[in-house]
Amino acid sequence: MKAKERGTGRTESITITNDKSRLSKDEIDRMIKDAEKYAEQDKALRDKIDAKASLDQYLHTMRSTVEDRDKLADKLEKHDKNRIRDALDEAESWLRSNEETAAKEDFED
Repeated sequence: MKAKERGTGRTESITITNDKSRLSKDEIDRMIKDAEKYAEQDKALRDKIDAKASLDQYLHTMRSTVEDRDKLADKLEKHDKNRIRDALDEAESWLRSNEETAAKEDFED
């Protein structure tokens, strides 16, 4: 590209580049390698989170089912309903105290 000074008429060849805020090829390659390196760990963490969420949802659904008169509440004896509530309380307590340290298989079990 050429630039021309209007006052003197002098012309000069110039190059305009926009290297600011751009990643270099080496930086992009490093980021891709890091993503590939941690992909398996990311999948394992995602699977663990999914298993925890499934357990949490199951406990919520069971508690709702036991308490809902239209579903099951009126069909259960008081003793059985209390046993189920106790089991749900115990499972929820375990979930809250182990949500960071438990493995995916623990949540599934």
